[in-house]
This record gives sequence, C-alpha cells and structure tokens, in this order.
Amino acid sequence: MKNDLEKYIKKRKGADKAFAKDFDAGYEEFKTGVLQREAREQAGVTQEKLARITKTKKSAISRLENHAEDVRLSTVSRVARALGKAVRIELVEAT
Repeated sequence: MKNDLEKYIKKRKGADKAFAKDFDAGYEEFKTGVLQREAREQAGVTQEKLARITKTKKSAISRLENHAEDVRLSTVSRVARALGKAVRIELVEAT
C-alpha cells in the first residue's frame, strides 16, 4: 500500500505535467547523490579521504552528494571506482 506522500506525488503528477517533469528530473539528481553518499558510507570512507583518493576537493564530494545536478559521468565513474563500485546506466521509457 502506498503511503500518503506517494499518493500525493502520483495525484499531483497526474494533474500538473510541469510538476511531473520537474519532479522526475529533480528526483533522479537527488537519487544519484544519495547513492554516492551511501556507497561512501558503506565503504567507511570520509568525504575528505574520498577527495584525496579521487584527487579533488572535499567540497566537490559534498556537492556530488548533496545536489548532484549536471554532474559529469566521468566524475561519477571516478568516485564509484574509488569506492570499489561501477556505474550502470539504464535508459527507460519517459513518463
């Protein structure tokens, strides 16, 4: 059974196409950052250490995790490799 938030989002997306488009794009960016943060935490690596490993700044790692908008695939891949992960891209039907 869907929770109230999921019901609201579904209803709002059905009634407001602009909301639906912006929501889906924003959610994907949010999800990318969350996945990166979770992988880093599971690896037991701090943002500072990951920055050193990937030869970047802690602020860049923070930006990736907190608002991963318009991020380069090469950057995401470099971070994933540093955490012992790989990036998988999937093309799906647009909603």
